[in-house]
Amino acid sequence: MVQLYDLVIIGGGPGGIGAAVEAKALGLQNILMIEKGENHSQTIRKFYKDNKRVDKNYKGQEIELKGTIDFRDGTKESTLNYFDSLLDKGEIDTAFNSEVESITKENGQFYVVTSKAGYRAKNVIVAIGTMGKPNKPDYTLPISLKERINFNLDKCSQKEKLLIVGGGNSAVEYAIELSKTNNVTLNYRRETFSRLNDINLTLINEYNGQEKLRLRLGMDIVSIENENGLVKVNFTDGYYTIYDRVIYAIGGTTPVDFLKKCGITFDAEGKPEFDEHYETKTKGLYLAGDIAVKSGGSIAIALNHAHDIVTHILTSSHM
Repeated sequence: MVQLYDLVIIGGGPGGIGAAVEAKALGLQNILMIEKGENHSQTIRKFYKDNKRVDKNYKGQEIELKGTIDFRDGTKESTLNYFDSLLDKGEIDTAFNSEVESITKENGQFYVVTSKAGYRAKNVIVAIGTMGKPNKPDYTLPISLKERINFNLDKCSQKEKLLIVGGGNSAVEYAIELSKTNNVTLNYRRETFSRLNDINLTLINEYNGQEKLRLRLGMDIVSIENENGLVKVNFTDGYYTIYDRVIYAIGGTTPVDFLKKCGITFDAEGKPEFDEHYETKTKGLYLAGDIAVKSGGSIAIALNHAHDIVTHILTSSHM
């Protein structure tokens, strides 16, 4: 039987670490933090230069921390060391190099499925942030095709000739879903898929075998041009094809599609919906950090979100 956690936290940034530490300090025992990177605080590690200043607050905001974490302004190195010490002291279960694929709720429990394993939880906090931008190709994307080149599914319609670019689970899931109402080609620069879960690998082979979609493997894209308002894609094999739309799923995408797949609803402005406790319409499922502010998140805000959410979990009926 898979262990039932009191709390599973998705994301190993300040909000995720804060939630784990606060939960432990306030009495929750079984806590798991899942991070798709190889270590916590990926944004700080990747985007901050050595010795870069790391501020508690954002652009002069003065926010008083509510919880047990005494975070102060520092450098990249001192910040990472501090978060290391918090995780070590808290003895919190962690799962690194694990990308969450889905969150569902059945019979009062959450089922969190990653690329490596599945977990059960009474409560889930999503603290994945919004700083990650979609990865873009090295070649130039014509500005005139802005409306026809996408990095998620927001602008897709039906009966279009589509090219999906990528070889991960998101790309394959896009291709399978869109092939039900569109003419879809999936392009991946490698000869075979190496990062797919078993379900997606089986489905993509079935769809390809039944000619529900086309796979164009082992070749890359050289360039993209505007051909009478449509997208002309030139491949490394010397051929080109014209598509109505190209969708890139090559990593680093914003979390909109993931959140929708987890059942989180969005308002008219495209922002995720949650109440004053940062709880979504799915009871026991919370949002923390940058993803739960309209604009201008900060480490202090993320840490306070964590404290407020854990306090609400302990005083509600979710335990």
